[in-house]
Amino acid sequence: MASTKSSIPFTGTPEQERELMAVIAEHKEQQGALMPVLQKAQDIYGYLPIEVQEMVAAGLGVPLEEVYGVSTFYSQFSLFPKGEYRISVCLGTACYVKGSGAVFDRLSEKLGIKNGECTADKKFSLDACRCIGACGLAPVLTVNDEVYGKLTPDDVDKILAKYA
Repeated sequence: MASTKSSIPFTGTPEQERELMAVIAEHKEQQGALMPVLQKAQDIYGYLPIEVQEMVAAGLGVPLEEVYGVSTFYSQFSLFPKGEYRISVCLGTACYVKGSGAVFDRLSEKLGIKNGECTADKKFSLDACRCIGACGLAPVLTVNDEVYGKLTPDDVDKILAKYA
């Protein structure tokens, strides 16, 4: 099982916690409250660290295992913070056969992070995805909403420099 603890310390504020507690109180008695509470929690914090999952579990009176299970099952949720620049590398079939795995590996090496992680300065996060619908430009990556195609590992430094 992957680590559930980010290498970046949790930095939630009292204001965020008050906001989360208000959301929990609003949904506490509702059937199926866990999903909407987790969605709001992620909106508040930007991700769902274990500390937030523990608050949700305690506040809703559900086992932490259930909160963790939902948090890890749905791709809309992230257990790790996302960077100012969210890099997503397509590892779908068309991109992969044209070398996106090597592009991903170079990014991972340069940034010093693995899939799903964020750099300590919170500048970059790195994710693998399955298809972004730009197969004709394979291999492809996105930085936030900007698309880069027909990549080689040698393009990584130039792309990162643009955001440094």
